[in-house]
Amino acid sequence: MKALGCKDVGVECSFVAKGKTTEEVLKKAAEHATKHHGIKKVTKDYLDSWRKHVHEA
Repeated sequence: MKALGCKDVGVECSFVAKGKTTEEVLKKAAEHATKHHGIKKVTKDYLDSWRKHVHEA
């Protein structure tokens, strides 16, 4: 299981995206970011930055 939390990327939020693959985690994180953090479009730069912080849960 892989995970990425908002706190992992410096955002004060308790949300943690979990999934079997990095891509699944990034998809869930992107959905959360647009719904809850006002990010209008999750760009490749966001995904590349977040990918570095995905870790084993």
